[in-house]
Amino acid sequence: MAKITASVYTSHVPAIGAAIDTGKTTDPYWVPLFKGYEPSKSWMEASKPDVIFLVYNDHATAFSLEMIPTFAIGCAAEFKPADEGYGPRPVPTVIGHPELASHIAQSVIQDDFDLTIVNKMDVDHGLTVPLNLLCGSPDAWPCPVIPFAVNVVQYPVPSGQRCFNLGKAIRKAIESYDEPLKVQIWGTGGMSHQLQGPRAGLINREWDNAWLDKLIADPAAAAAVPHIEYVREAGSEGIELVMWLIARGAMDDVAGGPAPTVAHRFYHVPASNTGVGHLILENKQ
Repeated sequence: MAKITASVYTSHVPAIGAAIDTGKTTDPYWVPLFKGYEPSKSWMEASKPDVIFLVYNDHATAFSLEMIPTFAIGCAAEFKPADEGYGPRPVPTVIGHPELASHIAQSVIQDDFDLTIVNKMDVDHGLTVPLNLLCGSPDAWPCPVIPFAVNVVQYPVPSGQRCFNLGKAIRKAIESYDEPLKVQIWGTGGMSHQLQGPRAGLINREWDNAWLDKLIADPAAAAAVPHIEYVREAGSEGIELVMWLIARGAMDDVAGGPAPTVAHRFYHVPASNTGVGHLILENKQ
C-alpha cells in the first residue's frame, strides 16, 4: 500500500519566487531566508518521495470570485505554471498523478468530504514557490505532484478542524491505494501577514512560533483555533495556516501511532511583508 512518509510545511510568499526568478537569492536581504532552506534541500534529496500531495491556495488564477471551490483536487496529467499578470514563472510544468488523485477523490468523497475534481488547471506561486524552496530550480520537478487547492481567500473558508479531519481522510485514502508509493503531504501558506487595511504589514513572530509549537506537540489544539484568532493575531491572510492542518491531520500520531520526528524547523521575518515559517515532520519508518 501507499504510505505517507513525511509532511512539509512552508510559506509560499510570491516575492520569494520573484527573487529566485530574477537571480536575487544572494542579495543580503534574501540570504538569511534561503539559507534556512538549505537543510531542507539536502533532506529532500535524501528523502525523495514518489508523489507529493501539495495543499495550497489559488491566487485568482485558476479560480476567481466567479467560482470558488472550498476544496479542489487536481486530477490531470500535468499542470502548467500560471500567468499571474507578468507571464508564467520560468519553472517546470508540474506532472500530476491522475491515478492516485482519482483514488483519493473517490475515497474522500465517500467519507463525506465534498471535493471539486479539476481536470485542467494552471498552478500559481502558491504551489511552485514551495517546490523551488525544497527542490531548487531543476529542469523537471523530482516527482509527480497532486495539487490540492483550498479556499482561504473568500469567506466562508473551512475551519481548522474541518481541514484537520480532511487530512485524516486523505491519509486513509492514500493508505488504501494498492501500490507501494512513498507520499509526502505538504501544507503551505502563511504565516502571519496582512495585505490591506490599517493593520497592513502585521507580523506576529511570538504567535507564529507558539502556533508552530502547538502544531508539532498538540495538533488537535492547533485544529481548534477559531478563525477570529487567526485574524486577530496573525492578520487577515494568517488564515492560510488552516491548510497546514490538512497535512498535520495525515500524520501517524493523529491515527494513534508514534509522534513524528522534527527533521527541520525554521522561522524568518520578514520576507516581503510575511512571517515565513517552515517545518518538516517525519513519520517513524
